[in-house]
This record gives sequence, structure tokens and C-alpha cells, in this order.
Amino acid sequence: MSVFSYKQRNNINLVIIIALGLLIAYSLQGIFSAILSTLVLYTIMRPGYIYLAETQGWNKRIVAILIIAVSIVLIILPFYALSSMVISKISELKSNEIFFRNLLVKIQHLIPFKVNETLIQDGMNRLGTWATQLFPSLISSAINIVLSLLVMYFLLYFMLIERKQFETSLIKYAPLREQNALRFGDEMRNTTYANVIGQGLICIVQGSLVSLSFYVLGYKDPVFWGVITTFISFVPVLGPPVVFVPAAIFQIANGNNFAGWAMLIFGFVVIINIDNVLRFIIAKKVGNIHPIITVIGVIIGIPLFGILGLVFGPLLLSYFILLIKIYETSTLASERLERIKTNNEQIEL
Repeated sequence: MSVFSYKQRNNINLVIIIALGLLIAYSLQGIFSAILSTLVLYTIMRPGYIYLAETQGWNKRIVAILIIAVSIVLIILPFYALSSMVISKISELKSNEIFFRNLLVKIQHLIPFKVNETLIQDGMNRLGTWATQLFPSLISSAINIVLSLLVMYFLLYFMLIERKQFETSLIKYAPLREQNALRFGDEMRNTTYANVIGQGLICIVQGSLVSLSFYVLGYKDPVFWGVITTFISFVPVLGPPVVFVPAAIFQIANGNNFAGWAMLIFGFVVIINIDNVLRFIIAKKVGNIHPIITVIGVIIGIPLFGILGLVFGPLLLSYFILLIKIYETSTLASERLERIKTNNEQIEL
């Protein structure tokens, strides 16, 4: 006969499960971004997979491989190509002492008081180093990048071809009631669409407009600054003015008044307002993310995920807030049922 009761054995098993779960989570922290990327890609690619594999009757494995190939061509390769371009350009600017000296001279002409050149140059160097570290380096982190991509697509492949079993298991083992689990899935999908597709589209449009206007007005490196604008536009507090306002001011300082004022007018009239127009359209389709959530999410996400934190940070914070709302709804419903039960018992008495 066992020395432990049935309840004690269950409690011991629960402690072991929690301990092993924490150990597994700690071991997977290096590829946490890959796991989160898998969930994001699965959410985005899921409708296409359902249409091709389940509605049209295509082979599931072929559809999964096709979706993976499309995501590599449209998302992964462009992202790392642009990241490499940004890294090389920032490194080039950091090592260009003449550029910094000319920049400091222009700054001194624009402001009426004396500036500490050493302090400004040191700050710019630090800013360049920080910006470089945000982007994944294809040279120094090649092994980690390849490993993360392999894990991500390995998980995505099986999540797609076993979609029904995967989603059924999520509902079954989720610490939520079935209706709340389904609600969380719907809200998670809308949040992901709004943050990744919606916000991503806005950032790409704004970056493209900055790049196009720089090219038309004769600014240097229009593609590079368009890419920088695209990434910065994920942060509502910053956005395109961080790029086009200093560029326009330097043009005015150099005597190019038309290029400078034209950029300022086009930037504040068109580039800034296109954000509000697109955000209104997207909000009607897939929902919207509050700017406060985006800013706080970026602050949380960048230290954890680097440049990917611009997307993952707001997503994690949105999921967290969504779980709190569902918990509050469940608690209120339980309290309401408890009050009804208590009233019924009093009436019977």
C-alpha cells in the first residue's frame, strides 16, 4: 500500500510537471523568438492553407511547403537583405570622420549657442552602435539565424498539415473555458493582423513615400532612409519626422531651400496624414492597436528581440491584456452564477 494518498500523489505530480515545464521553458529561451514567429506566421498563413488544402482539396504537404516557400521569398529574404544594407550603411557612416565633422559644423550653424562637439560625436557613435545591434547580422549570428529559421519552419510545417489536431489540442488543454479559448483565438488573430499586416502596411507606405520624395528632391541614399523610416514608423511617438525633418533642415542649411521646404510640406501634409487614413481603413477591417500599447510594447520588445521587438513587443503586450480581459469576464460570470445559485437556495429555504 502506498504511503501517499491519492491527493498527495496528484500534488506531487503537479509539482514535477511545473518544475519540468519551467526547465523546458528555460532551455527554449534561445529560440523563443522562433516559436513566437511560428505562431505569427501560422496565424497569417492559416486562411491560405485552409482555402488551398481543405476547400480546393490540394495535397496538404505540398500546400504547407508552398506556403513556407512564399513566406521565405516575401518576408525572410527581403528582411535580412534590408537588415544587411542598414548594418553596412550605419557602419560606413560610423567610420566616416569627415561626414561627422561636416555634420557637426552644420549643427553649429543651425543653433545659436556653442555645442560640445566631443559629446555629440560620442552620442552619435553610441547611437550607431545601438542601431547596428538591433539588426540581426548575417555574418556574426549566421548559426543562430539558421537554427531559428529551421525550428520556425519545422514547427510551422507540422502545425499546418495537422491543423485540426493542433487547434483541437489548444482548446482542450487551454486553461480557459471552450468559449473563452475560441474568443481568445479570434481576438489573437485580429490583433496579429492589425499589428503585423495593418501596421506593417502603414510603415511600408510611409517608408516608400519618404524614399520617393528623397529621390525626387535629390537627397542622398533615398532607399536607405526609406528603409530606416519603415522601421521607425512602427513607433507612433517617433515615426517619419525623425528622418525627414533633420534631412530637410540640413538641406536648408546647405542653401537648398526648395528641397528642404518641399520635404517639410510634403512630409507633414501627406506622409504624416497617410498614417491616419490607412489606420482608419485598416481598423474597420481587422481592428487597431492603441498607440500606448505599441509604444510600451516596443520598449519591452526591443531588449528581448532586437529589431523584431518592434512587432513582437506590442503583440505580447496585446495578448497579455487580452488574457486579462477574458479572465475578468470569466470571473464576473462565475460571480453572477454564484449569486443566482445562492438566491435560488434562499428561495427554496
